Amino acid sequence: MTTFWIFIALVVIVSLLMIWVPHFRQQKQRIAEEAGVRKQTNLELFNERLAILKQELVDDLLDQQEFDALKQELEISLLQDMKQEGDDSLNAEDKPKSILWPIVMTIAVLGLSGYFYQHLGAYKEIANPPQAQHSPHEGMTQEQVMSQRLQMMEAEVKAEPENSQAWFALGHAYISSSQYNHAIAAFDKTMELVGVHAELLGPKATAMYYAANQKITPKVQAVIDQSLKLDPQDPSTLLLIGMNAFFTAQYQNAIDAWQMILDSDRQDVDRTALMNAIQSAKMSLQSETGAMPNDDAHNPLKHSDSAVKSTIDVTIKVSPELTANVDSKDMIFVFARSTTGPKVPLAATKVSASELPVTVTLDDTTSMGGDVKLSSVSEVEIIAVLSKHGNVKAQAGDLKGIIDAVKVGQDTELTLNTVVQ
Repeated sequence: MTTFWIFIALVVIVSLLMIWVPHFRQQKQRIAEEAGVRKQTNLELFNERLAILKQELVDDLLDQQEFDALKQELEISLLQDMKQEGDDSLNAEDKPKSILWPIVMTIAVLGLSGYFYQHLGAYKEIANPPQAQHSPHEGMTQEQVMSQRLQMMEAEVKAEPENSQAWFALGHAYISSSQYNHAIAAFDKTMELVGVHAELLGPKATAMYYAANQKITPKVQAVIDQSLKLDPQDPSTLLLIGMNAFFTAQYQNAIDAWQMILDSDRQDVDRTALMNAIQSAKMSLQSETGAMPNDDAHNPLKHSDSAVKSTIDVTIKVSPELTANVDSKDMIFVFARSTTGPKVPLAATKVSASELPVTVTLDDTTSMGGDVKLSSVSEVEIIAVLSKHGNVKAQAGDLKGIIDAVKVGQDTELTLNTVVQ
């Protein structure tokens, strides 16, 4: 950019020199010519008068003394005329004439340069550089951004109704915006275009699962069975099976489902998240009292970079009026869900009610698997369930507490203050 402006400056300077140099040169030439004419005229007059004096001396009209005096006066007059011409020349240089024309030309050059640069050059890009422009989503909430994205994707499939990739992407977008029935329809349309495949049945089963309030209904199970029949190692289907098994305290089933994905050597899955989820399920399975180990030996990923950066410490208490409802054998399940999009648990853990009050840590090491982790969001909803039946899903008689929103990276306190009816 500096080189560009130097080049522009040189072009302008050269243009101005082409205007002003001839002007000043012309002025000097005119002054010199006028001075030469005057000098020549004065010399001619001097010679004529001197010739007259000499003739008068020859004709005895003047004596020698008078001749010398008149000649001296004539020479003095010539010298005075020469000096006056020099002064006039200096005055003419100090006050150059006809300066209006180069001034007009200068203004024209500068004005035309600016005009053409503004209309034909990169003036707008320099005046408004990309980094200074506002983001197209500035001032919009995440819901508004998602709505805008959905509208664009819906317009795309409307313009290209045979585009299977667009329908598939739209189905996942519908899941993210909790429009599960629309997602099911989008996956059905995709299968109508390209045929029935496990990688399409898995996302459809996931949408049906959330539409059924996170329950494996007979219809959901039928789609799962159909998907596994086509591909026993389909990642999306196994993720759903593992997640549901974890939340029904069937930890070994969750471990088996997630491990099967790892064993398949698929390259399109988040292997780190899967290993974290398996670790969490193993710790839950091995803990007879339900307490989560706190030492680093049992939790090797505890101090990973992502965990340190995206951690929520939750202090759990029971409201005084419900203390009598707590038994030392009860289990407390704690999990975090994104405040936007599908209500998928991002991180979960459990502790024994005998440890109350207790502080638990949620981070990526307690991830439930999948592509979405606690570190991928900025705000979550925290839910704790004191279960008397060993099931993460709240049932009658259980205690429950909710924090509607907490920033990832902050500590918070949750009180179990509601009896599930």
